[in-house]
Amino acid sequence: MERRLEAVQETMMIPLAIKAKETLRSNARIKDDKAVEIIRRLKVNADKYDKFMSHEGVVARTIMFDGALTDYLKKNPDAVCVNLGSGLDARFYRVDNGRILWCDIDLPEAMEVRKQFFKEEERVKQIAGSILEPQWTGVIPKGRPIVFLIEGVLMYFTEEQVKQLLFILSSAFDEFTLLAELNPTIMINQEKLHDTVKHTGAVFRWGLDHGKDLETMCPGLVMIQENSFNDVMKNGHSGAGCLELCQS
Repeated sequence: MERRLEAVQETMMIPLAIKAKETLRSNARIKDDKAVEIIRRLKVNADKYDKFMSHEGVVARTIMFDGALTDYLKKNPDAVCVNLGSGLDARFYRVDNGRILWCDIDLPEAMEVRKQFFKEEERVKQIAGSILEPQWTGVIPKGRPIVFLIEGVLMYFTEEQVKQLLFILSSAFDEFTLLAELNPTIMINQEKLHDTVKHTGAVFRWGLDHGKDLETMCPGLVMIQENSFNDVMKNGHSGAGCLELCQS
């Protein structure tokens, strides 16, 4: 188990540990019993990944993403939800309405770890592969509204990789909604100032100061809404946006 984790980006342990620690608080703002289970089974010292700013940021983005997706599903209860770079995220269990189809996608080594804790179900697929390669799009169910979620991932991509991902999405799907976490440009190459990422060796490679700027990277993409983590926490350093692709 531990050897397998060494092959995976350590950053996926940060939100897992924080969600577990927050869940165990008496006044918990989010509940993620699956995170608690995984941390206990892995016998991981969650304190290593649970620093104040990271903790508040992960809690804020979890609240924001869960809320935005729940609102989307009220309007699109039969949607296909695709979690890009899923890591050990358990959002399906927090938002499931009994009707959605859910797809978790991550690199093969990450998915190998994930499958030790999450099983495929009738409405849940687990897909091993790079989201920067188009092959995975062929197994996503068609004929339903589709929403992509990408959380804690894009800041580690280069600008060209972000453009590549958006091209893959827009080429394979005529319409979709994208819920995306975006880092501001001031954070590029500043990972050494981050209270938890600085210990992992990961690098912040890309960011945007305004979510609307993402429209220029993908023709047809239209900003619906942009929110700052400051809406949930003070002194936040990241944001999230909801964008929709409507191609003619």
